[in-house]
Amino acid sequence: MPRRSATDIEPGLRRLLEDLAPGERLPAERNLAERLGCSRQTLRSCLATLEKDGEIWRHIGQGTFCGSRPRHLPVRDTLLIEGATPPDIMQARMLLEPMVAAEAARLADASDVALLREKVGAGRRARDRADCEQADDVFHSALAQISGNPILIGFLNYLSSVRRRVAWQREWERTYRRIGTQAFQTLHSDQHERVCCINA
Repeated sequence: MPRRSATDIEPGLRRLLEDLAPGERLPAERNLAERLGCSRQTLRSCLATLEKDGEIWRHIGQGTFCGSRPRHLPVRDTLLIEGATPPDIMQARMLLEPMVAAEAARLADASDVALLREKVGAGRRARDRADCEQADDVFHSALAQISGNPILIGFLNYLSSVRRRVAWQREWERTYRRIGTQAFQTLHSDQHERVCCINA
C-alpha cells in the first residue's frame, strides 16, 4: 500500500486535535505516523503546516501540543524553515539582499569588485540547474562577506539553507524548465553585473 501524502493525512490529524484539550500532548511521532499510514517525514511536513496555522505547537525534547504556542516560548528556527514556502523565501531575499548589496557597495574596494566580477563570470558559465543555483548562492554570499556584518552573513546563510529544502528545489526546477539555463547565464548574470558596477 503506497504511503500517504501530507494532504491525505491532514484531515485525520485535525480530527485528532478536536478530541484534545488545548495544551494536551499529541502521541509520539512514531505512533502517529503508524496510525496515519505515512512516513515520519510526511507527518512532520503536515505538523509544520498545522503549527503555522496555530493549531499546534512543538517543543524540542518535550513533544507536540494542541493549540497555539504559549507566548513565553520562542519559535525555533527549524520550525520557521519547515513552514517556509518558496514565495516566503523569495520575499525574504528581495527584502534583505538589496540592503546587503547597498552595504557592500559602501565598503567594497577594488579587490572586492574583482571578486564579484569573478562570481558573475562563474554564473555566465553555469551549465545546468545545479551550477546556476550554486553560482547565485556564491555571488550573494560574497556580497554578504564584503558587508563585514556577521548578522547579515548569518541571515543569508540561513536563507541559503532553506533553499536546499525539497519544496524549494521543486520550485527551482520548474522555474528553470520554463526559462532555461540560458536566462541565468544572461539576464540573471546581467543583474549581478549591475551590482558590480554599483560597487565599482
